[in-house]
Amino acid sequence: MSNKQLDTVLVNAGRSKRFTQGSVNSVIQRASSLVFDTVEAKKHATRNRAKGELFYGRRGTLTHFSLQEAMCELEGGAGCALFPCGAAAVANTILAFVEQGDHVLMTNSAYEPSQDFSTKILKKLGVTTGWFDPMIGAGIADLIQPNTKVVFLESPGSITLEVHDVPAIVSAVRRVAPDAIIMIDNTWAAGVLFKALEFDIDISIQAATKYLIGHSDGMIGTAVANARCWDQLRENAYLMGQMVDADTAYMTSRGLRTLGVRLRQHHESSVKIAEWLAQHPQVARVNHPALPGSKGHEFWKRDFTGSSGLFSFILKKRLNDNELAAYLDNFTLFSMAYSWGGYESLILPTQPEQLAVIRPDGKPDFNGTLIRLHIGLENVDDLLQDLSAGFERIV
Repeated sequence: MSNKQLDTVLVNAGRSKRFTQGSVNSVIQRASSLVFDTVEAKKHATRNRAKGELFYGRRGTLTHFSLQEAMCELEGGAGCALFPCGAAAVANTILAFVEQGDHVLMTNSAYEPSQDFSTKILKKLGVTTGWFDPMIGAGIADLIQPNTKVVFLESPGSITLEVHDVPAIVSAVRRVAPDAIIMIDNTWAAGVLFKALEFDIDISIQAATKYLIGHSDGMIGTAVANARCWDQLRENAYLMGQMVDADTAYMTSRGLRTLGVRLRQHHESSVKIAEWLAQHPQVARVNHPALPGSKGHEFWKRDFTGSSGLFSFILKKRLNDNELAAYLDNFTLFSMAYSWGGYESLILPTQPEQLAVIRPDGKPDFNGTLIRLHIGLENVDDLLQDLSAGFERIV
């Protein structure tokens, strides 16, 4: 990233005259076929098709190039591959670097579809997966095998929000397996609250569906790679037919312009609510990286520049089906929905036995019902009133 402050970069990244053509925002260029005026122009495009030259719609248009340039500036990468959703970004980025007989090492706190991809798709391809505790730190060295090709991180972890000691993990992997590719699902940090490539991670992956889009009305995935990995990721993604439509790419670029101010509000409101929950008599534990006592808080404080709106808390008791329905069905501001990262507040439950099923290795360390919240942009006092009323329904 340039030496400008983040908010300035967010407003200006990817907005060169080539991409805006006289407007404020980048243009929306919808195209499958790109026309060449001369044979020489066709040859030039062919030679430079991987370098941002208009060649064919699957390689991208000016709209895509604008977003890719912006993401590289934000995350410090050599290139950015675009995918139709976050799960596609995870799956295809892993696929770009493994072959039959290889081994993937993945945190057992990863997003459930990332785990399922490993156990159901990679397994069929002859690629094995091992799992590590998100708090393992340098101890990961003991789990690396001679055929380990990919080490996959997610920090904070899905649902339970553990924060890795990334420098310890990366140092250990580089020492034992210097050729292994280290990837991270960096969605919670929106790629900007934790600068993954600055920590010697090779590829930073996001479900840009969430904070980059920011309005719950589009799906897209991004993978920003360093120079070591970019060519291989780019060509494999191209051969797998991975792309996104121009309109969604445009919406993502537009979302970048307000990302900084939105993240600050998500941070402020989520911390206030997390602190309130931590004092509530019906709450056993709050999993919010910004709170002391949350797993990996010290690493969050050292390595991150803020937090987003997603966290979870654990009730002291396990709600039965009737209690859970009474609790969840009557919120006025918190909606039940998958995904997160938009302007609206969301709520979803996970019972301990449900979490145990989706964690390939490692058992839940709690017995009460876990509630995952995404704190949106509503007035925080109104959200607290809604949560307070919810507790009254399950006394």
